[in-house]
Amino acid sequence: MSTSEPSKVTYLRGARKEPLEPPRARRVAIVGGSRIPFARSDGPYATASNQDMLTAAVNGLVNRYALDVPGVVGEFVAGAVLKHSRDFNLARETVLGSRLDARTPAYDVQQACGTGLQAVIAAANKIALGQTESAIAGGADTASDAPLGVDDRLRRILLEARRAKSIGDRLKALAQFRPAQLVPEIPRNAEPRTGLSMGEHAAVTARAWGVGREAQDELAVTSHQRLAAAYERGFFGDLVVPFRDLTRDQNLRPDSTVEKLARLKPVFGTDGPEPTMTAGNSTPLTDGSAVILLASEAWAEARGLEPLAYLAAYETAAVDFVRGDAAGGEDGLLMAPAYAVPRMLERAGLGIEDFDLVEVHEAFASQVLATLAAWEKQGLAPVDRDRLNVAGSSLATGHPFAATGARIVATLAKLLAERSGPARGLISICAAGGQGVTAILERT
Repeated sequence: MSTSEPSKVTYLRGARKEPLEPPRARRVAIVGGSRIPFARSDGPYATASNQDMLTAAVNGLVNRYALDVPGVVGEFVAGAVLKHSRDFNLARETVLGSRLDARTPAYDVQQACGTGLQAVIAAANKIALGQTESAIAGGADTASDAPLGVDDRLRRILLEARRAKSIGDRLKALAQFRPAQLVPEIPRNAEPRTGLSMGEHAAVTARAWGVGREAQDELAVTSHQRLAAAYERGFFGDLVVPFRDLTRDQNLRPDSTVEKLARLKPVFGTDGPEPTMTAGNSTPLTDGSAVILLASEAWAEARGLEPLAYLAAYETAAVDFVRGDAAGGEDGLLMAPAYAVPRMLERAGLGIEDFDLVEVHEAFASQVLATLAAWEKQGLAPVDRDRLNVAGSSLATGHPFAATGARIVATLAKLLAERSGPARGLISICAAGGQGVTAILERT
């Protein structure tokens, strides 16, 4: 047969030529969440891998909602920011190590601190389009077990030796080795384009927006107090599963006060005038995992499960933080939600005043306050502080990068479910690389 001739193989059963009708979007229900207590790095989870932690969170959902039935979960979507080579196919390996049906397909996503929420969005899109009826989404991160890179010079030597065609060439390549090349490359919490850490970038933004020390400390104290109160009233009883002898977030300090935080020395922006950012008003390096169970309304109803809330809208954005910070910081590294939220609200025909609850990821207290100020500058109403992070947030819980989004979704969904009548909540998450991921949850 000539290569120009069409193949004789037929693979379509019908002769349908008219275009398929596009699927109508369905509502996506948030059925429940599961996470392990978050721990400070190099602490209780120092020897736990991303897969260990993610599996524990997944099994929490499996146990609570009887998800060990074959085919009951359509897909698993998750990710991690700090990944070893062994974390290749992390989501799928987690399925195989959990009590989920081994035939559950899975894939990884990664968008820095927005990973958990982006995983939720990816899974929700398939449910909305009718491509699956249910999914689990979330993420895990360990700052304790961060991957250590081989010195690049040593790596090149080893690769050259591997490519060598003779023993002589191999020995010649290996002869280039020097003892100093054995020192590993330690991961740095720094932006590749600027060399500045996330905290240093946030310090630039804090100066640009005039965010003061006392306001930051007050926000941090409120986060701890509200998280402690939520634990005391049993709010997290069906959201947090014990892991390695922890039952509560290790970073929680119920006795935090503004006076205590005022004694801490600044750790970011110390090369500038009047630095304001301390370890007390910044999130620590953290280990943890969190996942969400999402489903169609029909799937939930068939199992007698009442959704906590519904995922109504979402939006992402990015800023040119490299030139933005250099120009004064208003478009700093963590300021993308300042653009994503107004854009999402305009599309939805809503204002800040239409939200009963607002969840802003607390990477740093200064970043939260700068974001609130930026929204007002763009014409949005001020956020009522009594509606902001009412069960505490990242300053108190900690921030395992890829887990935070799922933690916030589960927390907000349950808070909405506790309210009588319809309610609406806003999520805003900043991310490394100058990105932001935002969403709206509703309970009708």
